[in-house]
Amino acid sequence: MAYSSITKPTDYFNTVLYNGTGSSNSVTGVGFQPDWVWLKHRNGANNHCAYDAIRGVQKTLHPDLTNAESTDANNLTAFGTDGFTVGSGTNVNGSSGTYVSWNWLGANGTTSNSDGSITSTVSANTTAGFSIVSFTGNATAGATIGHGLGVTPKWVIVKNRSNAQNWFIYHEEIGATKVIYLDLTNAQQTLTQGWNDTAPTSSVVSLGTEAGTNQSGANMIAYCFAEKKGYSKFGSYIGNQSTAGPFVFTGFRPAFVMVKRTDSTSDWLMCDNKRPGFNPIDDKLFANTNQAEDPYEAFDFVSNGFKVTSAGTGHNASGANMIYMAFAENPFVGNDSGTAVPVTAR
Repeated sequence: MAYSSITKPTDYFNTVLYNGTGSSNSVTGVGFQPDWVWLKHRNGANNHCAYDAIRGVQKTLHPDLTNAESTDANNLTAFGTDGFTVGSGTNVNGSSGTYVSWNWLGANGTTSNSDGSITSTVSANTTAGFSIVSFTGNATAGATIGHGLGVTPKWVIVKNRSNAQNWFIYHEEIGATKVIYLDLTNAQQTLTQGWNDTAPTSSVVSLGTEAGTNQSGANMIAYCFAEKKGYSKFGSYIGNQSTAGPFVFTGFRPAFVMVKRTDSTSDWLMCDNKRPGFNPIDDKLFANTNQAEDPYEAFDFVSNGFKVTSAGTGHNASGANMIYMAFAENPFVGNDSGTAVPVTAR
């Protein structure tokens, strides 16, 4: 039984939909003050935008682009106790636009971390297994950064803020000898320079000499995720190219799932429990492209995982390997106190 110490996942991750106004817009309903906000225009072909509390407001990174960080007063302008405020930028708040925001809670503050050979600035939520790590690269093979989680992360995203570089992803299922890029459709690639062929530990993430993860003098940002039973899961599944696709056990009813095929080209498929809000979950966005929301390959979110219900080769090719990250709407069982009740499916 997948007991969880997190009985209310929306205290740590929440998806919020909102309508654009074309002028300053306070988006509420998140339920906490977010430390990482990822926004996407749903009914328009505009770039993804990501913001975090360490880098500060107005500092935009685009997950679907290699671009360096930019400053724009018309994008996210404030983090609030129940959400955030956006300006008039079309990417985040165009008039008549519909938008989705994915929100994660860090520490609502930062600490200096000297666990690694490079001192980092960290906002770590050890309960939810999520941290934001800011550091300056040194292009040294075997350099390390402290992540502040106290347990080993299974998924790490790193972006060079100073220069145009890909978004590098470490996933436990593909290992530290390989990388895969959030902004590309490419299959996984063997690359020693990414993580120095060294898996993360309970205290540090290892880096190679690659400019995308550790360029000398560059400002870098990392998002680190450790698995928490009943709240988050970072795994893989094998496709069967059938509408009766694989069932993936997570131990919770998902609120958010992102999937990528690793052995061939495919988009990074993103789906959540708010779009459309019922099964089948087929309102998809793709992390690697500015494409508007599209009815695409379908999943069903059930009480203890998700089931693939379409036969497309991007996320269900026969014998192909897919990695995923998932966060909970509800744990299958909240705790082992004797009072928890299993969650039901939709």
